[in-house]
This record gives sequence, structure tokens and C-alpha cells, in this order.
Amino acid sequence: MGFVLKGNEDLSTNFEIKGAKTSTFDETWEQVWGEKKNIRNHYNQLVVDLQQKTGNKRKLQIQFRAFDDGVAFRYVYPKQNVKDSIFIMDEKTTFNLKEDGKAWWIPANRENRDEYLFKDAPVSTLDTVLTPLTIESKNGLALSFHEANLYDFASMTLVNTKGTELKSDLVPWPDDVKVRVKDTFTSSWRTLQIGENPGELITSYLVLNLNEPNKLKNTNSYFKPYKYLGIWWGMHIGKYTFWESDKQGATTKHAEEYIDFTAKEGFHHLLIEGWNKGWTPGWYENRMHMFSFTKNADNFDLEKVVEYGKKKNIELIGYHETGSNLINYLKEVDEGFALYKKLGIHTVKIGHVGSKLNMKQMHFGQFGVNYFRYILEKAAQYDLAVLYHESIKDTGERRTFPNMVSREAARGQEYNAWSEGNPPNHLSIIPFTRLLSGPMDFTPGIFDVEVKQGYPGKRIQGTVGQQLALYVTIYSPIQMLADLPENYEGKPALQFLKDVPTDWEDTKILEGKIGEYITTARKDRNSADWYLGTLTNEKPRNVEVSLSFLDPNAAYEAQIYVDAEGTDQTHNPEAVAISKKTVKASDKLQLKLGGAGGGAVRFKKL
Repeated sequence: MGFVLKGNEDLSTNFEIKGAKTSTFDETWEQVWGEKKNIRNHYNQLVVDLQQKTGNKRKLQIQFRAFDDGVAFRYVYPKQNVKDSIFIMDEKTTFNLKEDGKAWWIPANRENRDEYLFKDAPVSTLDTVLTPLTIESKNGLALSFHEANLYDFASMTLVNTKGTELKSDLVPWPDDVKVRVKDTFTSSWRTLQIGENPGELITSYLVLNLNEPNKLKNTNSYFKPYKYLGIWWGMHIGKYTFWESDKQGATTKHAEEYIDFTAKEGFHHLLIEGWNKGWTPGWYENRMHMFSFTKNADNFDLEKVVEYGKKKNIELIGYHETGSNLINYLKEVDEGFALYKKLGIHTVKIGHVGSKLNMKQMHFGQFGVNYFRYILEKAAQYDLAVLYHESIKDTGERRTFPNMVSREAARGQEYNAWSEGNPPNHLSIIPFTRLLSGPMDFTPGIFDVEVKQGYPGKRIQGTVGQQLALYVTIYSPIQMLADLPENYEGKPALQFLKDVPTDWEDTKILEGKIGEYITTARKDRNSADWYLGTLTNEKPRNVEVSLSFLDPNAAYEAQIYVDAEGTDQTHNPEAVAISKKTVKASDKLQLKLGGAGGGAVRFKKL
């Protein structure tokens, strides 16, 4: 444990213990919104005060917390007797695993963020990886290494140093300094969650519990969980362009058509990308591209579209693509946020396409960490909820700042539009890996899974039944209906997307195996209904679901949406069998999933 400071000064040895205090804490707190309404925060704490015996006699405090489902610790460097500039050059924290295990990992490639497919490999073969890092040990336990409450510090990645030893490797500044602070610092919590099986990692709230309580008391006045449509997928599949052209996606005409459809189907939010000046072909190749955050693109009138939406009870979601040119963005951010507040827009999606921030700073370094927190707090001043894309990982700050509603921070649906795509097992991996850090804006709900209007050879590697399941297996308080309106028109399965909520009272993982399958049940926060999502990798699967999570004193109508007979990713993948039956808690439900398939069920209390 400990650090190496500038000048090769060792802050890891030669300490004596000056004091140690133990305490116990136990409370239950309520999430403003979330995957579980009431969360118990129960731990034993040990705080150890250290001081070096010689040299600068630096003090260091280490705080440990032990929960039923894991452990955490962090370093606190208190104010010393002298004014000081601290330059952390390395962190020595090392985790020694007793034996090898299977790790599910993505590389910590510091110039391409975190949009990779997860691979599995023995811990002993890893290089440098991002967290959350999920490991299945040989004795059957599931482990997840991550961090909590990351602020004014560098993100922690993990590097294999020898055998099964994993060492903290902080993401650096361009000059290789890891962390720069004055006088004091507090690291993020280093966390290790432990489950009897991988599903228990999903229902561990240890990372949330290590963040401070809600500092924003008025979030409910401008944000409540919702579903949304968008002028978005059309650009990714090449039907429209982001920029001004004869195929421009963001036009006033298109916006009004989308608003009409959104209102007709009973939804209330619409995202429009490309509404502003600055979009050009190949813009993402320009290292410091300049966007405007207040000026309309040609053929688009933001104020007119907002007014049209208000007549139909549709609120727009704002969009800011920074291109990772934060010099430009920070000059205009107040003006851009003020425009949204004036227009009654309460959510902003902020993109950061680019290998480095301002062409030189790592997204995951201390500079990036502080930028993302600064924008979050700035947005709160303008009553804006934030949806980050191309962002750093989540470390639970949504508890403290519940205007942090979702983020991408992984490989999402868009890759199916223009790349080799996401293989069928991707959706049975991310709930046990990426989603352990927090909500994800995956953008589910593609009904034209063969993407007939898109690029030749590009498609979703799965069925519509699987797309329905994602609204339950992937958690986010905002969920997109990502497809084009014409692909929803007249489709009976759209009813499930109308019914499924995005705010939950409880979550249960009924079964799951990383990379193979998952079955998740969630209870609606605002009704007595339960919802279930189940999906599989490329292998067909017969799923038997015990309904013991239901109220034992009630009957329910099970509204079932599942792959039709003979359906898989290559055979009639859009076919969904819809049926209803009365069930109770003592029943078992049989669901037959095709290869790369899935299903979803609404349990409506009778």
C-alpha cells in the first residue's frame, strides 16, 4: 500500500501507527431514482493514522470499511505542518489473489476510452485493464475490483505485475505525473465486491454506499425517469447525415414528424442530434473541431421545434458534442446551458468523441475526472440532468449528484450500425462487468434487427425478443427507443416498450452465467407490477423461471413477449410470440429462447 512521490520519495514504508479507531454504521437510505428504492448501508470501519518516523515525517490516514458483500479502503493525506505541492508518481496498492481465476476484461487503452468487447482470460495473463474487473475464482466466488467516489484524483486501472498479483496503475497527466494536489488529497475508495455467484455482484450497492448522500435537493423538480425517441439511429445507419445536406437528419420538418410520432405513441421525450452549427463530413477527424452550442444548423429552428413539442407534451433532450475540444466547450457551456434552461429543456446529452481531451489529456486522468465533475455540477445550476457519452467510468456519484442520470462508457448499440457489430454474447457479459459501475445508455429497442435501410452487411446480431429483454437486463433511468419510427409503426411488441418503466423498487437476478445468459426481474416503483427480461448468447435456451418473487397473496396476468417458434438471429429474427396467462408466486414459467434471442414479461397484478 502507499505511494511514490516526486523525487522518488517513498510514502509506503517507515510508518508508525499514531492511532486507530473502529466504528459501526447502519442506515437505510432512499434513492431519488434507481434500480432499488431503499438501500442498506451497513459496515464496520477501521481508521488508522500513520506517521513516518524520519525524513519529512509525513502523515497518512487509511480508512477501511468491511461490508457483508465486500471491502473498501481509501487514503487520506491530511494537512501537514508545511504548505506543500504533492506530486504522486505512482500508487503501490497491490491485490494478491490466492489463485488464478477467469477475468472478464477490456484493455486500459488510454487513447480509445472503453468501447471494447470484453474478453475472458486467466488473471495471470492480463496486462493493464480497466475496472470494473470481474473475476470468477476457481472456488466459485465472483469478485469485482473497482473504485468509488472518484474526484480530484486519477482513475485506477489494474496491471498484472506477476502471477496473480494486480497492482494499481493510475492514469497519468501528459508529463507522467499521476496526481497533482496542494496540501491534502483523498483518493477514491478501492473496492472489492464479493458474491457467491456473479448475479450477487449486480445487486451489491457497495459502490453507491461509498459516495456521499444527495447534495441536490431539487432534482425531482426537473428530472423524473423516462423513455425517449431520437433523430439518431438514422444517422448511424446512413439514412441521414449529422451535417447539412440533402439527407440532413436534424431538420425542423423531421423534428415535427418525430414529435408527432412520439406523442401519438404516448412518449414524452425526444433527442435531436445535429441541431447545431459545426457538423461537417469527417468532423471527428479534425482534432480540435469547433461546434457552436447556441446556433442552429441550416434547416433547423430550435425555438420553433421546442414550441411545437410543447403543444404535443414532448420535451426535447439537448445535445452537446464537444469533439473533446474542451477549450471551445468551456467558453460556451454557460451560454449553451442557459439556452436550454430558457427553453425548458431539462436533460443534456454531452459527447466527447476524440482520443484525448484537448488533444493531450487522457479521459481517465485527473484532468478528465475533474472536468466531468465540473460539468455535472455546472449542469445542476441550470436544472439539467446529464447523459454522458465517451466519458469516464461511473463510480457511484449519482448518489451525491442525482442529475448524473446515465452514461455510455462502454460499447453500445451504435456499433451494430457501422462496424463488425457486437457478438451475441456481449449482452450477457455487460450486466456482470460494465453495468456494475452504474447505469448505461445502451440505446436498445431496434425492431428492424436486420437494419434493412442501413449499410450492407451490418445488422444486430440478435432477435427482437432480445432487444425487448434489454429494457430489464440493462439498467438506466432513461431508456431510448432507438429505432426509426416507421419500424415501430403497427408492431404489437411496441406495447411492452410503452409499459416497461425505468424506475424500480427492487431488482433480483434470478439466474445468470457471464457470457451465456441472464434473467433479471424488477419491480416497478410506481405500481404493483413486476417485469422480467431474459436473454441468451448464440445458443438457444429453455428458461424455467420460478415466480417466487411475486406477491404470494395475489394473482398476476403474465404478458409474455418471446422469440417465436423457430426464430433466432438468422431465421425470422423479428418474430415475437405474444401471449397472456394467469400466474401466481408458486408457479414456474417456461420460456423458449432462440439463438441470440430473448424475451420479456410484464406481470400485471390482478
